Formats: sequence, C-alpha cells, structure tokens
Amino acid sequence: MSDSDLSSSSTTLLCPEDPPSWDAGTWPPSDRSIPSLLDSEPHHMPQSDYLHRFHDRSLDVASRQDAVNWILKVHEHYRFRPVTAYLSVNYLDRFLSSHSLPRGYGWPLQLLSVACLSVAVKLEETEVPLLLDLQLFEPQFMFENRTIGRMEVMVMASLKWRMRSVTPFDFVDYFAERIESFGARNVSSDRFFCRVSELILSTHRVIDFLGFRSSTMAAAAVLCTAREIADFSTTVELYPAIFPEMASHEEKIWRCQQLMEEYMIDACPPSGLAKDGLEPAPQSPSGVLDAAACGSCGMQQKPASQEPESSQSEPSSKRHKPNSSTCTDTNGAR
Repeated sequence: MSDSDLSSSSTTLLCPEDPPSWDAGTWPPSDRSIPSLLDSEPHHMPQSDYLHRFHDRSLDVASRQDAVNWILKVHEHYRFRPVTAYLSVNYLDRFLSSHSLPRGYGWPLQLLSVACLSVAVKLEETEVPLLLDLQLFEPQFMFENRTIGRMEVMVMASLKWRMRSVTPFDFVDYFAERIESFGARNVSSDRFFCRVSELILSTHRVIDFLGFRSSTMAAAAVLCTAREIADFSTTVELYPAIFPEMASHEEKIWRCQQLMEEYMIDACPPSGLAKDGLEPAPQSPSGVLDAAACGSCGMQQKPASQEPESSQSEPSSKRHKPNSSTCTDTNGAR
C-alpha cells in the first residue's frame, strides 16, 4: 500500500463510519486497581527533562514526529489495537529520553521505531506480521530480523523490562463510569470510546502532551468527548468529586483538557458527526495525522509558560547507508 493509496483512503486514523465494537479483545479492562495504576504510572514515563529538551531544541521535534507518523500509519494499515500504537510511541519516548542517537543519520531512529512497534505488537496483538512486513511506506532502509531483534533487546533492557506500561486506556472505562454517574449520556457507546481513542492517539503528535501523565490525559480525553458528543459539561471545581483519586490534580486535568480542545478538537472533529462551525473531518489517516500535528510542527501561539516549537521539517536528502551491516538501504546496498 503506497502513501498515495493511503491518502485516498476513506478511513480515519482509528474509526470508520461504523466503528468497531470495543469488546474485551479490542480494549481490555485493566486488571489493576486505579490507586495501583496511579502509583505505577511515573515509572512508565520519559525522563522529567524530556519535554524541555524539545523546547530548547537539544532534541529534534521533526525527527520524532516523522517516527510517530510512521508508527501510526503502520498501526492504521494493520488495524492494530489503540493500545499497541500508544505503547510503541511510549517505548520510543522513554528510550529517547535516556539515550542520544547520532544526528545526521536516518537509520538509527528508523531502526528504533521498527523495534518499538515490533515489541508492542508482540505484546498486544494476536496476529503478528513478519518483521519485513512491518517495514511499510517506502522506508529509507530495510533492516534484517537479527538487527531488529538486537534493537528490541536493547530497548527492553533500557526500559528495565517495564513493557506493560500504564496507558490512558487503563483509566478510560473507569473515568467514563464516573462522568456517567454525574449525568453524562451515551458514554458506553462505541462512538464515545472511538472518539476518546482518537484524541488519545492524536496527542502523540503534539509534544506538549509529554508533560502529562496517562491518567491526566485519559481524564481530559473523556471530558472533551463528553462535552462534544455526550451533552455533558462541568467545571474544574467539580473535578475532585468526579475523579476522587486525582483530587490534587484538577489543575493538570484542566490544562490538558484545554490543550486537547485547542489542538485536537477543531483539527480532528469526531468521525461521522456534524457540528456547526466545524470543518469536515479529514478523510484519510494522513489527513488526520497532519491535522493533529499542529501543536508540534507549527509555530502556534503558545501558553505564556511555554516556548514556541520548531516548525522546520527535516530537509529531504539522498538516501544514506550506515557504516555497518546493520541494515540494507532500499536501493539494494548491504
């Protein structure tokens, strides 16, 4: 499937017009308690200075965005579960926050992206494509199985074998039940969970969300979706009552919700829904991804406490061959 085929597809990033049923096989409930998840989530985040390093440009926003874009395209192509895509990017960010990749070469980050996606697929999916078949969309280099395998081990060791990361999806069912008890309607529908999933995965394209915990993003996504399609709105003063386990984080939930509404809602309206004043949703995975990218690749107006981010895309260049036998470029050189 080529990029042009992808662009002409009538599907969105996650949800077609008739969204799938969110059964236990698609979105399994967490077997851990909410307090346990809240205690564990700091161990499954990038290092605390990771976001700042993007803002001061010691890390390249465009390179990370290319990697995320590729992961989400492969995720859409194979119709992987939402948590698979989330884990892939989580592994990528956690690794990059503690390791420096050589600049000026495309293959290290490409190899890392393939390895992170491969580990997540093996962990979450029942049908696992061959490693060769994961390397879609005309990659600059094609990696051998043993090379990807070594990178997978390096990633897992670097992450201290904490691969069962806490994700926003661990909290969504519980948070949806909470807002339902406060009067939200239709929060058990496939459409509701589909929209929540769209918002959560779209946050990968806006680096400012790296500063929020999974629980905070889950709460914000549920609130945004409830406001959009479940006829539910509330005030920040009620957040401690709605989310009692996060009573001290109401300000962070509110900030995250504001970012979602600023960057995500107008750029990526819910699939199959018509709302006054909103443009139609992008009609291809690439369109959704590009629309959702506005916060991390555009020189947008930022909150006063944040610096503007780079809008520079990585310049096009000739294909490079790394000075090792770790991969094969797509021209056939070994």
